[in-house]
Amino acid sequence: MNIKVCGITQLKQLQQLEGLDIDFAGFIFDKDSPRYAEGKLDKKEVKKADYDLKKVGVFVNPTYSDILDAIEDYGLDVVQLHGEETPEFCSDLNEDIEVIKAFRIDETTGSIDELVAPYDGACDYYLFDTKSADAKGGTGKQFDWSIIAKSKIEKPFFLSGGIGVADIAKIKAFKHPDFYGVDINSKVEKEPGEKDMALVLQFKLGMK
Repeated sequence: MNIKVCGITQLKQLQQLEGLDIDFAGFIFDKDSPRYAEGKLDKKEVKKADYDLKKVGVFVNPTYSDILDAIEDYGLDVVQLHGEETPEFCSDLNEDIEVIKAFRIDETTGSIDELVAPYDGACDYYLFDTKSADAKGGTGKQFDWSIIAKSKIEKPFFLSGGIGVADIAKIKAFKHPDFYGVDINSKVEKEPGEKDMALVLQFKLGMK
């Protein structure tokens, strides 16, 4: 099971995630997020870091040039699109870099398969997060995973939204042929942007 730790704002913590064999580390480039990475990370140090983990830039309705600048500045390996980006936008970007398209889910969400269908050929992964009226992500809340379990999807996907150590058994019990990884953030923090590495390690060990 792949693990993505999102909301990294410190180079030291990025290095620690590499040491823990975490698979993906996310940097948030949404100015409205309390975990906004710009100005907190040394771009040159992040770019030259030769890590096995993949560096993911998380964006909400960005311009194409915003993304290209961040890819160049930070040496990103993957781009996660967390807004209302079109399939065409994702597809164009996907020609240059791996793309995760995020979808926000709540009890009003209809067919997951219909929701993702336009993006089938436009990205590499999906990510399903909790929909909130006042936040694009990092809500610390979970949606009903059963809506995902009964959907075909047919592309590797991450589960996100309020996932922490207490959910390890629930994650292991969740079954879907395309379930690729989990995205953890607010439930493994001391404060927004500062991870509790003891909790990250506990999660990592618990998922083995």
